[in-house]
Amino acid sequence: MTTLAPEILSVGRALPKHYASQEALLAALRKVWIKQHFNPARVDELHRAVKVAGRYLALPIEDYEHTDTFQKCNDAWIRVALELGEEAAREALARAGLAPTDVDHIFFVTVTGIAVPSLDARLVNRLGLRSDVKRTPIFGLGCVAGAAGIARASDYVRAFPGQVALLVSTELCSLTLQRGDLSVANLIASGLFGDGAAAVVIGGGERATAKGPRVEATRSVFYPNTERVMGWDLVDSGFKIVLSAGVPEIVYKHVGGDVDSFLGAHGLDRSRIKHFVAHTGGPKVLQAFAEALSLPPAALKRSWDSLEKTGNLSSASVLFVLRELLDSGEAQPGDFGLLLAMGPGFCSELVLLKW
Repeated sequence: MTTLAPEILSVGRALPKHYASQEALLAALRKVWIKQHFNPARVDELHRAVKVAGRYLALPIEDYEHTDTFQKCNDAWIRVALELGEEAAREALARAGLAPTDVDHIFFVTVTGIAVPSLDARLVNRLGLRSDVKRTPIFGLGCVAGAAGIARASDYVRAFPGQVALLVSTELCSLTLQRGDLSVANLIASGLFGDGAAAVVIGGGERATAKGPRVEATRSVFYPNTERVMGWDLVDSGFKIVLSAGVPEIVYKHVGGDVDSFLGAHGLDRSRIKHFVAHTGGPKVLQAFAEALSLPPAALKRSWDSLEKTGNLSSASVLFVLRELLDSGEAQPGDFGLLLAMGPGFCSELVLLKW
């Protein structure tokens, strides 16, 4: 008998309680950079260009004056990331109608902080997971990690169809701000990235509910010799952004062919995809997705809306967009969806969904 594909049972999410408009954030950043030589008009232009109305912050905006060392930032990351990760995970489990003791494997993804033991271990205690739960912490995939986390978790429950996997993504991008870096990359990052957490419950085929989409297939694509396109340089003050202006060009050059090859391997083409779930990489990245895939404006509306409301939440961003699609009730039985994201490597992850 053929085993049913893994099913996305639910998505939970959590945002910090501190919110600031883009104007308030820009005013605070001007105070940080006031003693340095910078062009206020250029900073204003870059912040307007990212199309973000405001962002949720790990800390009250005035507290960032005191996060002047990597240790202070990372200590705050551990504390807040745990709080938000727990909140998102509890919501996801409740929406799936499951208890923490039902989880067989927890996957944790992040790129904005470091902890040993990793936060998945600390979530075992906070959530009340079983002592025999398996753990897989994944660091360094950045924006692509939400999609990659779904892919790896679905791989696991495909092998163990009677089990349940929990994916938790927590990103606190505001705690990585480099106050001494006035590069264009850091100025863009200071206007684009936000804070938040998301969690996804994925059941093996034997745990099917027929309510959520099934993960029919996944594909990873690595682009050789692109290590300096996106990532971090680890410096004395913490995480220093590496962000090439060539990201949209890479998206435009590759994603169309990658998607066509992936879908073709499963007897499909783009016309069969009813729902596109793309990570909120920024306006130029979303435009490149749309152009490369010949999508109408409405196809990525949820991604554009999420970008405006919360900014780019790195690995959590694509999971927020997925939650919006699930909540809308728009997907009907038999519909296909494509979840896609790109990130450091440089690489992409493609996930084929079917309702």
